[in-house]
Amino acid sequence: MKKGGYMKDAFVLFLITLFSGFLLGGAYQITKAPIEKATVAANLEAYKAVFPDADDFQTKDEMAKSIETCNEELLTQKFGKVGVEKALEAVDESGNVLGYVITSYSDDSYGGTVRISVGIKEDGTMNGIEFLTISDTPGLGLKAEEPAFKDQYAGKNSESLTVVKSGNAGDSEINAISGATITSSATTNAVNAALFYVHNYINQ
Repeated sequence: MKKGGYMKDAFVLFLITLFSGFLLGGAYQITKAPIEKATVAANLEAYKAVFPDADDFQTKDEMAKSIETCNEELLTQKFGKVGVEKALEAVDESGNVLGYVITSYSDDSYGGTVRISVGIKEDGTMNGIEFLTISDTPGLGLKAEEPAFKDQYAGKNSESLTVVKSGNAGDSEINAISGATITSSATTNAVNAALFYVHNYINQ
């Protein structure tokens, strides 16, 4: 093929690539806002689920700044690959702080990352948890989203929790899902990350 032919093909390929880029960029801009809006709505629904008494959820600069330090310290704990992503105050209509909603995660779940919101009252008692991300096996790990497992966290007041297989969980224990101990432990350690943040960076 002559040099001119190569140049022509290269130019055509360039135009196709450029046009495709414009199309993808346009599609991203069109879908970006609705996706962000849906994410905010889903997060707010989770916050309300774990702290129904709250009228609003807000953060403070010092809370946001302390998350990085907390995550560094979590590396020294025995909770696996966990971290805190967001910390919010749960407030009533007068702005009084009722407790906190912490978004935390564990990368050790059977299906990868499990991400949750945890509602914790001022006295350290948990209202409960709500899943934001979980990609585990249907009929096994995904049972974590069912009340039989998820509701165990409500009412617990401990600085950390452990998972047991006995079915007779104590005050600082959580009964594992049968056949899904890895998911049970990952979820509990994500909760432990949230508890660690509240007990060490808020309720000191």
